[in-house]
Amino acid sequence: MPFHIDSILLKSFIAIADTGSFSKAATMVGRTQSALSLQIKKLEDGLCCVLFDRGARKATLTEKGEVFSGYARRIMALQLEVYSRLTEPDAEGEIRLGTPEDFATHYLPDVLALFRKHHPRIQLKVDCDLTLNLVDGFQQKKYDLILVKRDPQRVKGGTKVWREPLVWASATGWQAHQTLSLVLSPQPCIYRARALAALDRAKLPWHVAYTSPSLAGTLAAVKAGLGVTVLPQNMLPAGVHPIRKDFKLPELADAEIALIKREEISKAGEMLAEHIIHSLENAATL
Repeated sequence: MPFHIDSILLKSFIAIADTGSFSKAATMVGRTQSALSLQIKKLEDGLCCVLFDRGARKATLTEKGEVFSGYARRIMALQLEVYSRLTEPDAEGEIRLGTPEDFATHYLPDVLALFRKHHPRIQLKVDCDLTLNLVDGFQQKKYDLILVKRDPQRVKGGTKVWREPLVWASATGWQAHQTLSLVLSPQPCIYRARALAALDRAKLPWHVAYTSPSLAGTLAAVKAGLGVTVLPQNMLPAGVHPIRKDFKLPELADAEIALIKREEISKAGEMLAEHIIHSLENAATL
């Protein structure tokens, strides 16, 4: 029997693999958890294998699930490549893009590389900075496009391109103390705001032990045992882990990445904006 699979199911599978959660993945792809579970069960029946170990706390890929994950991501990448190849005309010029450092490091390299592959005459100038600085630079017309972290309940405008489930994270062997030591970015930072608001609502004592504007500095401090931090679920490197639920830290609200573009943007800039939006849609994040 031939095997068929649609893009929505691939997005759902990738979302579960990336978040480790059927409920979070369901929110990301706009479906109910029960509908998503039925879809994955149908996919597993079609492949005649189990793709996820459904633990009490987290869904993890089985050995065959890991194999399928590689193919699923390649299929999504090929869909994006053919879309870009057939719909985006040749263009040239310079585009100035501003983006948060962590987002640029983890998500944008492949997106920008594919764009550059199909549009070699377009020059990309990418700056990484804090959201506040990016917004200031945008207002001063330093950028054609910016990606910014924001609170989706308070800040509107632009186009939502990414939603980030946030988790408390610490180094291996971290021990809880009466007052929680935090490693955070300086103000203003949506992760910092999420952490402090959640702790204050829970009436838990805290102090900021280390502040760093860079992801590398934050991770180094966490790995050194200086405290816990808040990171997107998908950005946890080796040696940094989600804090177990039995430590009873409060739940964190999601953050959001939005794309903002100039009204008088060039055709090349418009093409990059559309490319970023479609790329991240195909990464199963909306």
